[in-house]
Amino acid sequence: MKHLTKIFAVSSLALAATACDVNKTEDGEMPDVDVESGELPEYEVEKTDDGQMPDVDVEGGEMPEYDVDTMDVDVKTKTKEVEVPVVDVDMPEDDEEDETGN
Repeated sequence: MKHLTKIFAVSSLALAATACDVNKTEDGEMPDVDVESGELPEYEVEKTDDGQMPDVDVEGGEMPEYDVDTMDVDVKTKTKEVEVPVVDVDMPEDDEEDETGN
């Protein structure tokens, strides 16, 4: 029963996530990036110089804004009693297992 409730809840959330209307209200912009050149090793079999990492200055960008209209989902649970059948299993004794080779 717990598994059925979990499956129902996940299915409801998946339905709610896929049944939404998204409208882009504002354009985003890329961040400004300034890169100063650094020194790189020469392209030879042997390394002739250690090189240096470039200096990087990054200013924050701006994410676009969205208006999202999702559908309303009411999730309810109901407790229900279910009669479970009794299962009787006869296990083989040790002597029978040795004869069958298991």
